[in-house]
Amino acid sequence: MPETPHIVSDVMTLTVVAVGRDAPFKEIVETMEQWNVSAMPVLEGEERVVGVVSEADLLPKEEFRDIDPGLVEQRRRLSDIAKAGAVTAEGLMSAPAITVRPDATLAQAARIMAVRRVKRLPVVDDVGMLQGIVSRADLLKVFLRPDDDIEEEARRTVVSYLFPAFSHAIHVNVHEGVVTLRGHIQDTSLISVAVRLVRAIEGVVDVESRLTGESTAPARPE
Repeated sequence: MPETPHIVSDVMTLTVVAVGRDAPFKEIVETMEQWNVSAMPVLEGEERVVGVVSEADLLPKEEFRDIDPGLVEQRRRLSDIAKAGAVTAEGLMSAPAITVRPDATLAQAARIMAVRRVKRLPVVDDVGMLQGIVSRADLLKVFLRPDDDIEEEARRTVVSYLFPAFSHAIHVNVHEGVVTLRGHIQDTSLISVAVRLVRAIEGVVDVESRLTGESTAPARPE
């Protein structure tokens, strides 16, 4: 069977730029500029994550600089109005923080990012203590895996597992992460299973199946 999928702890960044609840607005902006980040976890106590402050949280300060607080448009965006008046991370941050556990799979982390529309996730332990941070770029690192490694795993964990008697007749080719399966098998119901298992291998971009259940060998003369 395919090997255990990579998890968040395999790709996360251990050194995290973060701020405390009391960090002032200007310090937050300066820290983002210094470290070239667009968002940071907000911590309290022994590095427990309580929120995230991002560039989007800071922009209302500029957006509402010259707008009358009594306008109807502002009343529809009370959260942004509050952030426009905030001066520390506690008032600016989005809370509770959207986080992920270090043992979550990369697929689970990607799903959280997509559903919650965030670009990075603080990685926390059981009690919410900061362990690292994972970004979209981190999740894409698996696609840098060499084609030879993908081919070897596909042969060893899928072809040999599903077709032990016919593995020598099944050809696996990988180019730019795209896996092509060719060959003749007896049980065609296993084709879709093979494709699904190969697709689950880390680093696979796509799978093309050219497996057939009909022999392509020329007929023998009578």
